[in-house]
Amino acid sequence: MMSARKICLALCLLGWGGWSLVSAQTYEELCERASTAISRDSLAQAERYIRQALSLDPANVRNALLFANLGTVQRMRHRYKEALESYSYAVNMASRNPLILQKRADLYLEMGELEKARMDYALVLDLQPDNQEALEMRAYIYSEQQDYKAARVDYERLLTLSPQHFSGRLGLAMLNQKEGKLKEALAILDGMVNEKGEGTSLLTAPQHAVVYVARAGVQQELGRQSMALMDLEEAIRLDDSRPEAYLMRGQIYLSQEKKKQAREDFEKALALGIPLSDLTNLLEQCR
Repeated sequence: MMSARKICLALCLLGWGGWSLVSAQTYEELCERASTAISRDSLAQAERYIRQALSLDPANVRNALLFANLGTVQRMRHRYKEALESYSYAVNMASRNPLILQKRADLYLEMGELEKARMDYALVLDLQPDNQEALEMRAYIYSEQQDYKAARVDYERLLTLSPQHFSGRLGLAMLNQKEGKLKEALAILDGMVNEKGEGTSLLTAPQHAVVYVARAGVQQELGRQSMALMDLEEAIRLDDSRPEAYLMRGQIYLSQEKKKQAREDFEKALALGIPLSDLTNLLEQCR
C-alpha cells in the first residue's frame, strides 16, 4: 500500500499548470504537514491539513489521491461512513485507479459489505489481472458467499502466480474443508506444517500456529481428537495469543468430560476476545 508521504509527494511532483509558485508551495507544504502528522499518529491534525490542501482547488483531478488519503485517515479513526464517502469521491475522480478502488474494497470488507467489496476487487482485477491481494480477498469473499467454484478459480490463479503464497494455500485448504474434501485439505496443511527454514512462506511462529489450528480443525472433523489436541498444543506453544486455539481445545476437552480443563480454556478464549455470547452455553456445560 502506498504510504501517505509517497502519495503527497506524488501529487506535489505531478506539475501544477497555471498555479502560482506560492500556491504550489502551499499545497506541497500542506501535504508534507499531513504526512508528518500521520507519522506521528496525529490523525485529526492530518485530516485538517488534507482538507486545507483540497480547498485550494476543489476541481483539480490530482485531488483524487488526496481524497483517498483522507479516507485512509478517517478509516484509521474508525469513522467508516466518512471514509467511504472520501474513497467514493476519489473513485469518481479516478475510476480506473486500482489503488483507490482497492482501498475502498478493503473498507467495504471491513464494514461487512461483502458484495460491494467483491465488486470493487473485480474492478481492480479488470485493470490488474495479476493483483495478488485482490485475488486473495475476492477468493475469500466468494468462499464466505458459498460460491466455492468461483473461490477455487481465484485461489488457483493466485497460486499459479505465487505457488508459496501463505494465505492462498491456507485459503484453498479451508475451501477444501468447507466442501468436505478433508483429505485434500489435510494434504495442503501437512505440507505447510512441514516447511521449515528460510525461503518458505512460513517464517514466523504465529504463521505456523495458524496452520496448526487449521489442521486441528480438519483432524477434529476426521474424528482424530488426539491428533487435533497435539496440533492445538503446538499452536499454543508457538503463539499463546490465539483465542480460537483455546476455544477448539476446550470443546475437545468438554467432549472428553474434562470439564475443569475445558472451563480454563474457555475462560482463556474469553480473555483473548471471543464474545461471551459464543461461550455462555459452553461454560454452562462445564458445571
